[in-house]
Amino acid sequence: MKLAKTFLLSELRQGLSITFRHFFSRKITLMYPEEKTPQSVRFRGLHAHRRDENGVERCVACKLCEAVCPAMAISIEVEEREDGSRRPARYDIDLTKCIFCGFCEEACPVDAIVETRVFEYHGEKRGDLYFTKPLLLAIGDKYKDDINACKAADAPYRGEKGWDK
Repeated sequence: MKLAKTFLLSELRQGLSITFRHFFSRKITLMYPEEKTPQSVRFRGLHAHRRDENGVERCVACKLCEAVCPAMAISIEVEEREDGSRRPARYDIDLTKCIFCGFCEEACPVDAIVETRVFEYHGEKRGDLYFTKPLLLAIGDKYKDDINACKAADAPYRGEKGWDK
């Protein structure tokens, strides 16, 4: 039996039948720049810092995001202000190290750091993917409406309310 399969090339014919069946079927291809792939509201892309309604950054420098980051991509330096509140003097994310797990977003008690649905960014050199606090705040300001819409769409699945507050 094995000798007959070897001489009759049955495995080869099985493989070619699959190839020919798919060769003539309809192709599913997206023309990328013009057509976009559908994304989930839980897609994790570019990081951003959010501000509250008064325009003040939400981050209270609790360092939970830095502690929970498995790739150690986040570094924070804390400063105390005159009123006794803590704010980050420096908040950096190295996206060359980041694995986009979303733990930083989950750990944040004030919902300051979020991952947007933006995936179309690049860096020409390593330093271009090192995001500082002003850059993260600018991204948060630019995509504020998109972030709030995604958080509102995701809220029923998380059992939480009031994401944009």
